[in-house]
Amino acid sequence: MLMIEAAIRGGAVMLLLLEAALLWRGMRQALGGRFGALFAVSVAAYLVATAPGFAAPGAWWIVPIRLVSNGTPALLWLCARASFDDGFVASPRDAIPWLGVVALAAVCIFDLAGPWAHRLLEVLQLLFIALAMREAVVGRAADLVEERRRFRLVFLTGAAIYAGVCVVLEIVTAGPPVPPWSMVNAAGIAAFVFAAILAQVMIAVRASAVPAESRPSRLQDLGRPPSLPLPIDEAESTQLARLRHLMEEERAYREEGLSIAMLSSRLDLPEYRLRRLINQRLGHRNFSSFVNGYRLAEAVAALADPSQAEVPVITIALDAGFQSLGPFNRAFKAHTGLTPTDYRRRRLGGAGGVPMGLPIPEIGEVG
Repeated sequence: MLMIEAAIRGGAVMLLLLEAALLWRGMRQALGGRFGALFAVSVAAYLVATAPGFAAPGAWWIVPIRLVSNGTPALLWLCARASFDDGFVASPRDAIPWLGVVALAAVCIFDLAGPWAHRLLEVLQLLFIALAMREAVVGRAADLVEERRRFRLVFLTGAAIYAGVCVVLEIVTAGPPVPPWSMVNAAGIAAFVFAAILAQVMIAVRASAVPAESRPSRLQDLGRPPSLPLPIDEAESTQLARLRHLMEEERAYREEGLSIAMLSSRLDLPEYRLRRLINQRLGHRNFSSFVNGYRLAEAVAALADPSQAEVPVITIALDAGFQSLGPFNRAFKAHTGLTPTDYRRRRLGGAGGVPMGLPIPEIGEVG
């Protein structure tokens, strides 16, 4: 039985390292790929660290592997953020959650504190898993990239649920699973990784069927308009014209709680086709960015209009479709680099106009 489990764990570790290499090589410029590769290595460390009888008691070389394996939930959360949050920008601060979990794991391994440290470590691991699941679920309805929408629930949520079950089992059994459950655990991870690699291969095969001049040049460009647009047929051209009329002439973006389901219903167009239209023809990866592009364009025009100089900023924000001042201020500053008040002052206060390079959003433009 131990030999079978060792073979399963060894195969799973090799698959995970292969997965890490594929992600790092194919998506090294994409944050999701880099964090995904680190996550795969961390899971491989978990398989080694929890192998029954693999390391002799007190073996020093297993300690770094155990430390890395304990940081797996934090890496899962970072991987989710990098994969699903288009506004995510990596910084050295992102290492703090992982380093904190690893440091607490070191305290537990070397028995530098009481049982409270073990309980805190378990709570933190479950917290990061819950945060990863939240990243996968929240925002899925507004995601316009079909491959990413499927990946959200099929793989990352699956990985989060599996990781959560593993942590809970360790809490119940006061340690890593023991035979025969340890073999079941290893086999489950191996099957999950194999399915993930198979899915990547299938995506690559589908991509190879698209003419080379129409494919994105890098994996992280999936969901963005290709440099040479795909041919547009008459039906799609009509749909795009109807969408533009609805947003630009009827100003549907002003409606409270506007969703892609509401928009698809008004256009009498299936949601998946509307997502593809906005994603591939207008260049948006997220429905919120698509709608906010129109809202920001209206707000920018109003703030630069001398006849509206006395209109409160909050009135302009609400008229444009924002539900409150806070989200409007954040979206406006992220897009222009200025607060609405500063922008108005520069346009109307004799400050010499808009500074060179200040981005002004156009109708429907990607922010």
